[in-house]
Amino acid sequence: MARDTTDNSPVEGLDDLVAYLAAGNKPREKWRIGTEHEKFPFYVDGNAPVPYGGANGIRSILEGMQQKLGWDPILDDGRIIGLVEPTGQGAISLEPGGQFELSGAPLETIHQTCREGNAHLAQVREIAEPLGIRFLGLGGSPKWTLSETPKMPKSRYEIMTRYMPKVGTQGLDMMYRTCTIQVNLDFESETDMRRKMQVSLKLQPLATALFANSPFTDSRPNGFQSWRGDIWRDTDNQRSGLKEFCFSPEFGFADYVEWALDVPMYFVIRDGRYHDMTHMTFRQFMAGAARSEIPDGLPTLGDWANHLSTLFPDVRLKRFLEMRGADGGPWRRICALPAFWVGLLYDAVALDEAETMTASWSYDEVAVMRDAVPAQGISTSFRNTTLREVARDVLAVARNGLKRRAKLNRDGYDETSFLNTLDEVVARGTTSAQEMVNAYHTRWGGSIEPVFLEYAY
Repeated sequence: MARDTTDNSPVEGLDDLVAYLAAGNKPREKWRIGTEHEKFPFYVDGNAPVPYGGANGIRSILEGMQQKLGWDPILDDGRIIGLVEPTGQGAISLEPGGQFELSGAPLETIHQTCREGNAHLAQVREIAEPLGIRFLGLGGSPKWTLSETPKMPKSRYEIMTRYMPKVGTQGLDMMYRTCTIQVNLDFESETDMRRKMQVSLKLQPLATALFANSPFTDSRPNGFQSWRGDIWRDTDNQRSGLKEFCFSPEFGFADYVEWALDVPMYFVIRDGRYHDMTHMTFRQFMAGAARSEIPDGLPTLGDWANHLSTLFPDVRLKRFLEMRGADGGPWRRICALPAFWVGLLYDAVALDEAETMTASWSYDEVAVMRDAVPAQGISTSFRNTTLREVARDVLAVARNGLKRRAKLNRDGYDETSFLNTLDEVVARGTTSAQEMVNAYHTRWGGSIEPVFLEYAY
């Protein structure tokens, strides 16, 4: 998550909230690709978790990165909790358990995305390795218990930590023990947003299956290929999951606003201080319910932007669309996720084909698939076939979409090679998670420790 917003423009009514989302409409030539990826820091000595403080802690990494990059610090109660590029082109932030996140700049090509990821990982390594720290590319924390996992000193996370056990069984695991790769993509109109939202909602379980990479918990196999995917099945179902109203042929910005208005808030920020608002929906906030609780107790557009960032549906709508289905993984996956979605959604022919392919998929069918994928991966049954076979067709559409985009690197290659790691999953018929579990039972000798060598950046 990037920096929380403090836009003080007042919210006059519902139209302002709809207009906020509609302001994301962009002509095709201004569409960009924003990639985010998280990773677990660990001490090489003992594969132990890294706390925030201390001479060799996460704070030291952030301070070293600040000196190296010249980025502006993001502070919370005087503590450095992230960095932002001075012109807003990218940020580094901390997830609750110390997961280190790069929120990348909005870029034109996946070649640039890959270069950005490479540069970031090299910079982080340069700062962290002298501290005895490396980073793990997995979707779920494989070793440390929840109680062993550090807590980062961010005010919003304190509020969420208190709230999560009230609304689901796995919210704290989501916060402290998962990592994701996410790509953020643009739309040109409400109609374009609807088409992309519906295609990507239907295909999000496939992305979870292809990127399944979290088979271990507490030092042993957990029975899932994407434990992270299972965690999202009971984190906070009011604000997360697959939302049926998004499948409507008339779905638009106003529908998302109406849903978001009735989801409890997490916080508002006033004068740099976070106020716990979990007892109130945004609709109640707009009606004046917080007047006696916080200074200037009426909502601003900054409050609305922050509220939207605390909703966790499988595809999240802000002024762009966020694809949220994938586990964190090795470096090649950081490039593969944007390649998958850009190939499907940024080429007009590919979007038509993907829409036609998924047109008859019902909400109920997709919900069943979503529930099965965490355990079954690409072997999940769908109609008369499996997701492995569906993936062949979808990847062919994405590949052709990238070919038609024809965005070439300096050596004259297009973006299609970034899909190769996903083609390998389909060709093998086994996910990265299954490969890891096989290794655990064979060459790793029933030990989790080799994962910290083989899946470190």
